Amino acid sequence: MMNTHQMMLVAGTAAAIIIIIGGAIYYSGKDDGDGSDTVKVVATFYPLAYFSKEIGGEYVDVASLVPYNTEIHSWQPSAMDIVAADKADILVYNGGGADHWFERDILPVLGSRERIVVNTTEDMELLTVEYEGHEIVDPHTWICPFTAEQQAEKIYRALVKKDGAHEAYYTHRWESLREAFEKMDQSYAEGLQNTRKDTIFVTHTAFGYLAHRYGFAQYGVIGLSADEQPSTSTIKKLVDMMIEYDTYVIYVDPIYSDEYAQTLKNTLEEKTGRDVTILVLYLMLGPVDGMDYFDQQEKNLENLIQGLEAP
Repeated sequence: MMNTHQMMLVAGTAAAIIIIIGGAIYYSGKDDGDGSDTVKVVATFYPLAYFSKEIGGEYVDVASLVPYNTEIHSWQPSAMDIVAADKADILVYNGGGADHWFERDILPVLGSRERIVVNTTEDMELLTVEYEGHEIVDPHTWICPFTAEQQAEKIYRALVKKDGAHEAYYTHRWESLREAFEKMDQSYAEGLQNTRKDTIFVTHTAFGYLAHRYGFAQYGVIGLSADEQPSTSTIKKLVDMMIEYDTYVIYVDPIYSDEYAQTLKNTLEEKTGRDVTILVLYLMLGPVDGMDYFDQQEKNLENLIQGLEAP
C-alpha cells in the first residue's frame, strides 16, 4: 500500500505527463513561443546553474529546479518542475546521490524530445564514507574548487555539443572560469600549508572534498544528509574530541539552524571554561550575504585559515 508521499508523487507525475503530452501536441511544428534562440539549460541546484551561466553567457537561459539556499537532499520536484525539465535543451545534475530525486522522479517521465543530460560527476573519483555499517558516496563535490572545475567542464562540453555555432564564445568564457577555479585551488593549497591544527568540527560533514584535497580532517554533528537528527551521545562525543584535539572553533552554514553549534559551544565552554568561536563554512547553495559562488569560496578559505591556525 502506498504512503502519502508516494501517492502525491504518482499524482504529480501523472499531471506532469498530461501537461507534457498536451504541450507536445500544441507546440508541434512551432518554436518555443518566445522567439529566443538561446539554449535552455535546467540545472538541479545553484552551483550548477551558476557554472552554466558563467560559461553560456548571453546564449543560454538558465533555471535552477531547487530554489536557492534550500536543502537539496530531501527536496521533491513538483509537476511544474518536471514540465520545466522537459522543455530544457540541456539538463544538468550533480549525481553522486546529492540530487537523487532527479534520476528517480524526473528523468523517467520526460518526453521523447532530444536533449542532453549531463551528470557532472560521471567518471569522477568520488569519496566514500562509513555510514551505519556500510559505505556511501559523498556527493558534495561542488564545494571544492578542484572537483567543481571537473563538473563545470562537462557543462562546457555539453554547450559546445548543443550549440557548436558559438563554440568560440563558450570556450573563451570556460577558459576564464577554469582560470578562476585554478586560482582558487592554488589559494587553498597555499593558505592551508603548515597549519597548526589539522581537524575541523562542523555541524554538517559536507566538506570531505576540501579536507581530502587540502590535507585536514572533518568531524560533524550530522553526516552527509543535512536532515539527520543527532543523538545526545553524538554531541558528547564531539565535545570530548574537541577537548582532545584542543580545538575551540565550530563551523556552521548560515542557511541552516545554528542550534547544534550553539549546543556544542555552550557544552564545551561549560566543561572547559574556554571561549568557543562559531565560524561560517558555506555550502554554496545560493547567493548569501551578497556573495556568489566564488565569494563564498574565498570566505570559506579565510575562515579555515583562522580555524586551522595557518601561519
